[in-house]
Amino acid sequence: DHEQNASTTAVRMTGSSGANLFACLCSGIATLWGPLHGGANEAVIKMLEEIGDPGNVDAFVSQVKENKKSRVRLMGFGHRVYKNHDPRAKILRKMCRDVLNALGKKDALLDIAEALEHRALHDEYFIERKLYPNVDFYSGII
Repeated sequence: DHEQNASTTAVRMTGSSGANLFACLCSGIATLWGPLHGGANEAVIKMLEEIGDPGNVDAFVSQVKENKKSRVRLMGFGHRVYKNHDPRAKILRKMCRDVLNALGKKDALLDIAEALEHRALHDEYFIERKLYPNVDFYSGII
């Protein structure tokens, strides 16, 4: 990956204490609970559920652009390290589609996410601010 993040550090620190593999992995997973590391994908899911339908994406994007008035945020976009596209997001989007196709299922949240991504990637407001989907944007759907 691109850096030593919180969950990686937790796994390594737990492992350095001599704990077994399962304890180390539990430590890393537990670190994902907080909003600063792993909780971001939960915020994305909540946002997609609130949008409710791909047809509501334009109205949502308008609210995001009026951020100071509406306080609506676009979750799962932008990254401290990746200032352009996050390659992991593209991989996870494909994984979402592949898993759903293999299961013969359709997920409304994925449809909303793809519509929102398409809208944001073609909007100067988001392009100027270098807001592209990050790993959290699709990981919650999986």
